[in-house]
Amino acid sequence: MPLFLSLCFAFLFSFCHGLAYAATPPPLLDGLVENGDFEEAPAKSNLKKTVIIGKYSLPKWEINGLVEYVSGGPQPGGFFFAIPRGVHAVRLGNEASISQKLTVKPGSTYALTFGATRTCAQDEVLRVSVPGQSSELPLQTLYSSDGGDTYSLAWKAISEVVKVTFHNPGLQEDPSCGPLLDAIAIKEMPPLSRTIGNLVKNGGFEVGPHLFKNFSTGVLLPPKQQDQISPLPGWIIESLKPVKYIDSKHFFVPKGLAAIELIAGRESAIAQIIRTIPKKFYTLTFTIGDAKNACHGSMMVEAFAAKETVKVPYVSQGKGGSKTASLRFQAISDRTRVTFYSAYYHNKLHDYGHMCGPVLDNVMVFHTI
Repeated sequence: MPLFLSLCFAFLFSFCHGLAYAATPPPLLDGLVENGDFEEAPAKSNLKKTVIIGKYSLPKWEINGLVEYVSGGPQPGGFFFAIPRGVHAVRLGNEASISQKLTVKPGSTYALTFGATRTCAQDEVLRVSVPGQSSELPLQTLYSSDGGDTYSLAWKAISEVVKVTFHNPGLQEDPSCGPLLDAIAIKEMPPLSRTIGNLVKNGGFEVGPHLFKNFSTGVLLPPKQQDQISPLPGWIIESLKPVKYIDSKHFFVPKGLAAIELIAGRESAIAQIIRTIPKKFYTLTFTIGDAKNACHGSMMVEAFAAKETVKVPYVSQGKGGSKTASLRFQAISDRTRVTFYSAYYHNKLHDYGHMCGPVLDNVMVFHTI
């Protein structure tokens, strides 16, 4: 091949290869923040027993107030700290906080996943804030008895660098009381695309917050009163209590990689508003079951769409299983709210301190004649 043609070929190959590489979007952010599991410890010289001394002594974090660096197990004063996702955690005393700056994409939505639990008998609150948004999580209800409560909150980035802060706004009698944080992760939420033939977005719940791989009791998704932007894209948590996002690695999921567990009876509901044509008929189908997590008993999921409702019973042995149900409805406006909730309250068979409930998955709505 002549030299000129060889050079042209090499240039075109390099140019096209560069274009292909440039067209490939960077992977979505999904994993622990820096030292998100707190396993990188402060220097011993910066610890007074468990209390961290110095604003920047906790690696990758900025601290304010009384922040303790603790290990799992028995503690002085008769406490016991369950730290299921690792060995170490931080405890936020009265008015204490930890914060970290994260590099993000302006306009994108992000979800934080974090392990949080109260450590004293008093009511405790955890305030999570980013620029332009602040959410307060009441921690007095323990949904799992092993310290494994995991929450997720979402927000939309308004700048390239955001400061995420976890703050204990309480003033307890014991200044060392306060929420325990043992793992913090972040996930960039991908844009939702509608499934052909299904009016419901994210009906299989495949798009959701980060799930810890080494330990999971599911991720609690707080109601919209605490989190205006849902960490479950497409869905509204419109109840007093959270719902739980579960994965197929740790639970029975009827279809795909994830599902929703309705853990707090009528206080645990999710909904989605879909586009419809007034007077046209539609069919709603969905799958319910149990998560194979020893949640047993007679379950009932109620579904609502337009003026129609259906009650679907399911008898759980706590060993996994599912059934499919449907509801035909006539739209009365160009927007129809589809809502699901559990009619009863449930606990695990041998662990009455662990709240649970029926699983919901594979929600579809399609036009029928």
